[in-house]
Amino acid sequence: MTATDLPVIAAIDGSAHSMQALDWAAQEALRRQLPLMIVHVRPPARRTSQESQLREAEELLTESVRRTALLAPGLHPSTLAPQDFPAAALISLSQDASMVVVGSRGLGGFRSLMIGSNSLAVASMAACPVVVVHGESRADEDEEDAAEAFPDIVAGVAADESSGAVLEFAFSTAATRPGARLRLVHGWTMFSSMLSGGPVFDREAAANAAERSLAEVTAGWQEKYPQVEVVREPVSGSASRTLVTASGTAALTVVGRRRGGEELGLGLSPVAQTTATHALGPVAVVPC
Repeated sequence: MTATDLPVIAAIDGSAHSMQALDWAAQEALRRQLPLMIVHVRPPARRTSQESQLREAEELLTESVRRTALLAPGLHPSTLAPQDFPAAALISLSQDASMVVVGSRGLGGFRSLMIGSNSLAVASMAACPVVVVHGESRADEDEEDAAEAFPDIVAGVAADESSGAVLEFAFSTAATRPGARLRLVHGWTMFSSMLSGGPVFDREAAANAAERSLAEVTAGWQEKYPQVEVVREPVSGSASRTLVTASGTAALTVVGRRRGGEELGLGLSPVAQTTATHALGPVAVVPC
C-alpha cells in the first residue's frame, strides 16, 4: 500500500459522536478516493469475557458497515477490532493511515467536557492528521446540505516553514470540494512581531509585515492547486479565537501540531488545543 492510498480510519465506540465521525470519514474517503477502515477498539476489561466483547464489537462493526453502505454506496470498508487501550491502538494504527477520524467525545465522556481524553490524546500524538468531529451543532444537517451551508476550509497558518504540512492538507482538502474557498488565517501581535525581528512600535508596519509573511509562506500553493479560491487573513490578536469563530461556517478547520514533543508528554499548542476543543465543526490536527 502506497502513501497515496493509505486508508481513512474511522474510530467508533457506539456513541452518537462516533457515528457522526464515521459519516464524516466515509464522505471524506469517497471524496479523496481512499479506502475506509472502521475500527472499534476493545479496551481491556476484567468483568467482560473476550468472547462477549468480541461479539459486541462484531455487531457494532457490522451495523457500521451497513450505515456506510447507505451513505456512501461506492465504499467497501474494512473493519478491525483490536484489544488495547483506545488511544494507544489508534496512535499505533495512525502510522499506516492517511487520517484518523474521531468523535469529540465517546461513551465514557462527561457531558460537560468539550472533547474526550482519548480524542485529545490521539490528536496530540498520532503520526497522521486527526480529524475531531464536533457534531452537536450540525446534527440535523445531511451531508449535501452541510456541504452547501458550510463551504469553506479554514487553516491556521504560522509564518514559518512548519506550515507546509498544514497547507498541503488544507489545499488538498479544498481541492476535493468544488466551489470551496480556502481561508488562510495568520494571527499576529506586536509581541510576535518583535520576536520575529519585525516592527516593534508601529502597528501599521507590523500589520504590513504580517501580511507579507503570510503571502511568502503560502506562495506557490495556489499554482499547485489553481482550482482553489484562496483568501489570506492576517489577524491582529488571538488566532485561536478567530479560528473557533470561523469554524462555525467551515466544512473543516485545519491547525498544526509540531512533532517531537510526544515522548516528553507535550500536548497540543494553545492555539491547536483551543481550536480542537471549542470548534463548532470538524477540526483537523496535522503533525508538522
